[in-house]
Amino acid sequence: MIQKLLESGLHWETKEFKRNELLKTSGSIDTDIYFVENGSVRIFMMDEDEERIIRFGYMGNIIVSLDSFLSGKPSDLYIQAIKKTRVRTASKKEFYEFIQSSEEHLKFWNSILEDLVLQQMEREKDLLINSPKERFERVLKRSPKLFQEVPNKYIANYLRMSPETLSRLKKS
Repeated sequence: MIQKLLESGLHWETKEFKRNELLKTSGSIDTDIYFVENGSVRIFMMDEDEERIIRFGYMGNIIVSLDSFLSGKPSDLYIQAIKKTRVRTASKKEFYEFIQSSEEHLKFWNSILEDLVLQQMEREKDLLINSPKERFERVLKRSPKLFQEVPNKYIANYLRMSPETLSRLKKS
């Protein structure tokens, strides 16, 4: 269905980002939806002086600062390229016109939103689990590709553990 979205006639603009370049900054309103063609990104926020990674996106993923995209209000989230990344972007206005143009498109958007809600619930469960080993195993089972696309230091941050702990868990 994502391929259908890309070929929908929706105006997609291709953008390239260098490693560490920001697609979106904290305090801005996200009016675009992104499709990651290649590379990878991280979505994070700052907690005092510490980064807190909440999500990753890589080839084939649709990503967005969902709170801002849905509410039209500024978000605390940053979206940053982890490595050289190419995305296709579409404006919220055009995207909404597309999804409201047919029942099938609306069902597709609902399935994306449902998937995001379920992923967020899984993420919350991960954060409530005390054992780093269990958190690691849950994420490995759910997203094995993550470990090929994203450097360990970011995965460790996402899992709320030290890079050393993650390294030990990967070896065992």
